[in-house]
Amino acid sequence: MKIPGPDHPITVQAHNGRVIVRFGGTVIADSTRALELKESSYKPVFYLPRGDAALTHFERSDLLTHCPYKGDATYFHLNSAGVRAENAVWSYEKPFSAMQMIAGHLAFYPDKVTIEAA
Repeated sequence: MKIPGPDHPITVQAHNGRVIVRFGGTVIADSTRALELKESSYKPVFYLPRGDAALTHFERSDLLTHCPYKGDATYFHLNSAGVRAENAVWSYEKPFSAMQMIAGHLAFYPDKVTIEAA
């Protein structure tokens, strides 16, 4: 486990607005409680609470990855209207203590879904 710091900063803050995630024209998540995670030089990522997602479109994947700063990530495929996207969503179900605020949240690959933030 690594702790975010000056060499690899990570900040998480509430997004002041609404985030809608669409897959194949279907709204699969809609939240006014999204978090915005900024990590080092990467593009910001929205993390939405699971309770704000239409989980009927999600199918757990076998893929697992590890981030030394956040912990182990689980993945989900998306299904809607006969269209499928493999490993389009990830979640840190039990993140390291420094990243506890993203527990219970989902993040989406922007090349697999449409993310609208206002």
